[in-house]
Amino acid sequence: MTSNTDTTPLGPGGAATADAECLDLTRTLRRRGAAVFSVFAVVWALAGASGVASALAPTLVGAAVAVAVTAAVLVVAFRGTAGPVTRPVRLPERWQRGIGLVNGIQLVVIFAVIAASNASGHPAFIPVGICLVVGLHFFPLARLYDQRQYTATAALLTALAVVGFGLLLAGMAAESVRAVVGLGAALVLWGSALHVGTRG
Repeated sequence: MTSNTDTTPLGPGGAATADAECLDLTRTLRRRGAAVFSVFAVVWALAGASGVASALAPTLVGAAVAVAVTAAVLVVAFRGTAGPVTRPVRLPERWQRGIGLVNGIQLVVIFAVIAASNASGHPAFIPVGICLVVGLHFFPLARLYDQRQYTATAALLTALAVVGFGLLLAGMAAESVRAVVGLGAALVLWGSALHVGTRG
């Protein structure tokens, strides 16, 4: 494993210690990835559910289902990370700095999408715009985290955003597009959480 902290000379048993630390870091990053995917899957599921029903009771039911699915996904994913690590991550130099930069740019662009959509009188484009930004930001994260499946997550979310844009331009109601994009993104993120937890 290569990281920006690999500067300490290895003494007796140092190689074994470094290997153990690499395995621990691999498990930690897999669990963190599964947790982040799952939490944001709930957010997207709620956004999608709001496009299906505006009444309080159906919304609460949708929230309960989303939380239950997330809990089940996390249990399976965390059990998966408890098994043997078959592929330790190989992190690039200054990977943490790179991740911070990518996430920071993502937040700035998301706020810009929201502001531009509202200012132009097209708030319906906010969900698909955010989905596009989130999808694109996973492409560099795939390299920075050394998680190749993040590329699939990126591609699926980006494709989903493109579909959402197309549906809006075709005249579909904003609520229906929000349901398609929100629920679709939730499924992608739950699937990604399961994959990173159980397959590494």
